[in-house]
Amino acid sequence: MLVLKRLDQTLSNLGYCSRREVRYLIKNKRLRIDGELATNAAQKVDPNAVSIDGQPLEHIGNILVMLHKPLGYVCSHDSSEGPRIYDLLPTIWQARNPQVVSIGRLDKETSGLILVTDQSALVQQLTSPKHHVDKVYVVTVDQVLNSDIIEQFAQGIALESETTPCLPATLEIVDPYTAKVTLNEGKYHQVRRMFAACGYHVAALHREKFGEYILGDLPIGEWRDLL
Repeated sequence: MLVLKRLDQTLSNLGYCSRREVRYLIKNKRLRIDGELATNAAQKVDPNAVSIDGQPLEHIGNILVMLHKPLGYVCSHDSSEGPRIYDLLPTIWQARNPQVVSIGRLDKETSGLILVTDQSALVQQLTSPKHHVDKVYVVTVDQVLNSDIIEQFAQGIALESETTPCLPATLEIVDPYTAKVTLNEGKYHQVRRMFAACGYHVAALHREKFGEYILGDLPIGEWRDLL
């Protein structure tokens, strides 16, 4: 059942403007409800019935998108850290309440699938260790892979400064310098550190799958709505 909210709250939560600015939109006859000019910022509305400058509101429900993260982008809201994945999404989303966030993170030098949502419960569900959500990475290393690494990953890699080893992970050697790794943890820089513990330097890292979601042919820098 749809819960109706005030017009100013609706527009503010969706990132269109502040609650105070709604009064100026009304005064300038830019807001309509069911085709009629809006007159009261406190009016309870169905967001499907609201339009601004003749255009309906977009993404009035929850957000869940899959983004093909390029190299060099950070999964942070802090612009001082460099280009952000949020800069690749509609600008208006950055002002939404609840705020859109990434589900887990990929470091600046890792490309591939990242999920973005405004649903905190979904973030918890997909990142909590107890849910064992698989993530699949394609890894390129600096030297020929020895088949012994398959068993090392299967047994659980011990990482420096960690009190317990990583959970068992599946590693498939694709070619002499490339492996595909499936794991369901999310330790800091885990894949790079696991390979380093085995004597390899990761030259390139790309995530192609997160739980049920597969990146497929989504172009670099583009996103796809999952709802």
